[in-house]
Amino acid sequence: MSNSQYQTYEPYGAAYDPHSAETLAYGVRGAPAPPMPVAYADTYRPAYDLPEAPVPVPASVPASVPAPSSGAVESRRAARRRKARGPERTDGTMRRLLPQALVVAFLAGGTTAFVAKDKAIELTVDGKPRTLHTFADDVTELLAEEGVDVGAHDVVAPAPGTALSSGDEIAVHYGRPVRLTLDGQRHEVWTTAHTVEGALKQLGVRAEGAYLSMARSQRIGREGLTLDVRTERAVTVMADGRSRTVRTNAATVREVVEEAGITLRGQDTTSVAPESFPRDGQTVTVLRITGTKEVREETIPFRVERSEDASLFKGTEVVEQAGREGVRRVTYSLRTVNGVRQKPRRIRTEVVREPRDQVVKVGTKPLPTSVQGADGLNWQGLAACESGGRPNAVDPSGTYGGLYQFDTRTWQSLGGSGRPQDAPAAEQTFRAKKLYVRRGASPWPHCGTRLHG
Repeated sequence: MSNSQYQTYEPYGAAYDPHSAETLAYGVRGAPAPPMPVAYADTYRPAYDLPEAPVPVPASVPASVPAPSSGAVESRRAARRRKARGPERTDGTMRRLLPQALVVAFLAGGTTAFVAKDKAIELTVDGKPRTLHTFADDVTELLAEEGVDVGAHDVVAPAPGTALSSGDEIAVHYGRPVRLTLDGQRHEVWTTAHTVEGALKQLGVRAEGAYLSMARSQRIGREGLTLDVRTERAVTVMADGRSRTVRTNAATVREVVEEAGITLRGQDTTSVAPESFPRDGQTVTVLRITGTKEVREETIPFRVERSEDASLFKGTEVVEQAGREGVRRVTYSLRTVNGVRQKPRRIRTEVVREPRDQVVKVGTKPLPTSVQGADGLNWQGLAACESGGRPNAVDPSGTYGGLYQFDTRTWQSLGGSGRPQDAPAAEQTFRAKKLYVRRGASPWPHCGTRLHG
């Protein structure tokens, strides 16, 4: 504990030692204890400003020692006051001024730093400017402080992360979705413009002479809008031997033809679909169409169904049900386009009579070749004489056919079917042998002698 916090007592020129005081027994009251030294509450108050405490007289001092005179006491007090006043005044003043000087120095340095960090910035958000003061170091930090959120389609200038200086201007432009149909093609685009006219300029769309589904001054909100734009195009229309070029923002070829002063009548049409979108530089030809309808009756061929029959010899076919052709009525469109007759076009078909299938039985029974009484004859010589050895031969009158020139009636009486010239050669020889057994060589009056030659 500092000595300056307590008074020092020196009665009769001797230092007072509190440890040499008499120890009293419990319950025995001794002489009054000297007063406790006084602590200063205000460290800036000098010691000489405090009231002086009375000098105590220790109980241990002998009664024979005379008390000092009042003049001596005052003299000593004045000397001590003069001795203490100089250093006390200097120390107290320093104690009082030093903290104030430190505070002033601190405030001076802090103010300089404060002024150096503070920046005056002009922030414009979506066209609304305001001036603010900030300690942010860059654009990203400033936008975060101001609660300005930016997305992928928004534009910030200068770019996020750019360092800031006092006097800078920051601009934030929010992106707006535009569902744009441009000349028939649909697009999903983004713009930071606030009006339709600004968006068209930003997107590079030529608006002069164009059709717009809404006014150019229409404002675009953050939610965006739907816009239909048809730019001006040059389209050539060929009709009736003349060509006309028109500048138009029409939505269909039909509208372009009407703007060219051409009327479509009856079946008239255009070389491209009338409802298609006209393109810049396109040539459209008007087709003048006249035509009639024609109804024709046509046959429907029948089908042939074949089935095997074990009762018939191989190579034999019997028509069990004759086929019948059907009939259908067909309507055709006959057109003339710009004076040129076109190929008929079928537009309607109606069945008048259904066809009936032909059913044919085909023999599978092995054909016998032996006939008793006729096997040893020269049938090859007879065939060479009658038909030149050709199974499908037919005489000039059409009455006789085959190797042995059977007539149809005789052939069928021998078990044959159809015409003899259509039967296999082996079957023809077999039935010729049967005829020989019945009638001998008489059916072949000219060539019959060859059988025995």
